[in-house]
Amino acid sequence: MTPEPPDDPLGRLRALCLALPEVSERLSHGEPTWFVGRRVFVQYADHHHDDRVAFWCAAPEGVQEMLVAAEPTRFFRPPYVGHRGWLGVYLDVPVDWNRVAEIVEDAYRVVAPKRLLAQLDG
Repeated sequence: MTPEPPDDPLGRLRALCLALPEVSERLSHGEPTWFVGRRVFVQYADHHHDDRVAFWCAAPEGVQEMLVAAEPTRFFRPPYVGHRGWLGVYLDVPVDWNRVAEIVEDAYRVVAPKRLLAQLDG
């Protein structure tokens, strides 16, 4: 599959996040952020700490290190939360939105309670 250009990355990311059970959006640190209950699983980063457009998300153990090592032009260790294994995903490069959807769902699975995971899998 050919990656798509980053036409409206915020809108596309928002749609992916809000499609998951019981997700809410609100600003946190000045950026759109998606929550499951009170727990953050994805945060948009529009030039938040550098000149890039990206998002930061929870990630299963070991995924951050693997993806950053394999594709440093697409993935990075975000500030503040990178030490906890969170993954940074650049959105100012050609984006494979199917892959981003998988990454967002994985982030949701890291923080969502079991009852919501059962709903997602049901």
